[in-house]
Amino acid sequence: MFTFFCSKPQRPTMSRLSSGLIFLAALFAFMFAGAAAAQDCKDCHGKVTPNVVSDWKLSKHGQSGVDCSVCHGDQHKKADDAALAKMPTPETCGQCHAERVAQYKASKHALAWAAMNAMPTIHYQPMAMIEGQKGCGSCHNIGLKSEAEMAALRKQGSGYGTAACDSCHTRHTFSVAEAKQPQACQTCHTGFDHPQWEMYEGSKHGVRYMLKQTGVLSPSAAAPTCQTCHMQGGDHNVQTAWGFLAVRLPMPEDKVWAADRATILQALNVLDPDGKPTARLDVVKAANVARLTQEDWQKQRDKMIAACSQCHASNFAKGELAKGDDMIREADHLMAEAIRVVVGLYADGTLAKPKGYAYAFPDLLTFHDAPTVIEQKLFVMFLEHRMRTFQGAFHANPDYATWYGWSEMRRDLTEIQSLAEDMRRVKAAKK
Repeated sequence: MFTFFCSKPQRPTMSRLSSGLIFLAALFAFMFAGAAAAQDCKDCHGKVTPNVVSDWKLSKHGQSGVDCSVCHGDQHKKADDAALAKMPTPETCGQCHAERVAQYKASKHALAWAAMNAMPTIHYQPMAMIEGQKGCGSCHNIGLKSEAEMAALRKQGSGYGTAACDSCHTRHTFSVAEAKQPQACQTCHTGFDHPQWEMYEGSKHGVRYMLKQTGVLSPSAAAPTCQTCHMQGGDHNVQTAWGFLAVRLPMPEDKVWAADRATILQALNVLDPDGKPTARLDVVKAANVARLTQEDWQKQRDKMIAACSQCHASNFAKGELAKGDDMIREADHLMAEAIRVVVGLYADGTLAKPKGYAYAFPDLLTFHDAPTVIEQKLFVMFLEHRMRTFQGAFHANPDYATWYGWSEMRRDLTEIQSLAEDMRRVKAAKK
C-alpha cells in the first residue's frame, strides 16, 4: 500500500490527453452555445418585448443564469417559429422547486380547473370567459390541466394559463416577495362569491398590514397576511377546514343543524331526496371543496389555531373559530328554510322541475341558468350571501358577516317566501 501511494505518478499518454482535450472542447462549446443562445433571446426580445427581458434580469432566474431555454426550450430561434417555444407547466418549475410543486399539487389551488369544469352549467358560458380566461378561467387557470386540456387551450389560441405558479409569482420576475404580499391573492379572491380580499382588507388584520406597508407601523409589527394563515411556513398545500361549500361530514349532533345540512346537501345534489349519496359526491371528493371526515376537518382547524396562536391565546383563537362555526349553523338554518320553500313549489306543481335536474329539488350548482326569479334568488342566497356570512366571520370582518351576509340572507328568505305565496295565488286564480 505504501509503495502504491508513494510511487511516481504515471505520465499521461497521448491518447488520454487527446480525450481530455476533446471533452473540454465539447464542454466549452456547449457552454458557449448556451450563452450565445441566451444572448440571442435577449437581443431579439429586448426589442420586441423589452419589459419581459428587463423583468427576467430583475429575477433570481436572471441573476442566477437560468436563461430562457430552461423554461421555453431551445427550438424557437427566429421570429417566424415562435410556436416552437414551450409554455411552462408546473413540471417545468418542478425541475428546481420540486418540494413546492408537490405541495401545490396536493392543494385546492391545483384542483381549481377541475372544480370549475365540474360545474354543470359552466360549458354554457362564453368561451372567452372560460377557455379564453376573461372570466372564471382567468382565476381557475391556477389549477392543473391534462395534456389534452392544454392542447385544446393552445388550439383555441390561449397559449398561457398552463404554468399555474405564475398566477402568484407573475412573469417574468417570479418574485417570492411579490407572492408573499396579500395583494397577490386579490385578483381572484375578490368580488361576488370570493370577497375574501375585501373582508381581509377591512379587518384589523388587513388594516395593520396596510399600515406596515405605508410605514405607519414598524416593519416588525405583527400583522398577518393571507399567507400567514393559509400558507404557513411557505407551505403551498392551501386548504381550509370547512372548504368552499362550508358543508362537511360527519353530521353534527345538533339534530336541527343536521337536518338543515342534509337539506343543503340535497340541494347540491350530493344527497338524493331520500338522503342517500349520489354520483355527485364523487365530484365533490375529487374537487376537495368539502371536508368529508372529522380527521380532515380537525387537521385544518388545528393548523389555523397554530397560526392564530402566534398573536393570540389559544383559548381565544378556539373561541373565535367556534363562533364562525356557529355562524355557519345559523346561516344553514335560513338557507334550508328557503330551499324547502322551493321544494314545496315543485311538490305541488306550482313550479316545474327544470329540464336536466335529477330530482324535484333545486340544484344550487346549476343556478347560473335557473329559469325563474325565485330559483335565481335561491342561488344568490347560497353562493353570495351565505358565503359572505361565514367567510366574513372567519376573516374577522363584522360588516361582511352581518350586513353583506346574514342580513341579506334574512331578506332573501322573506322574498322567497313572498314570491312563493304570489306564485300559488296566481296558480289558484288560473284554475
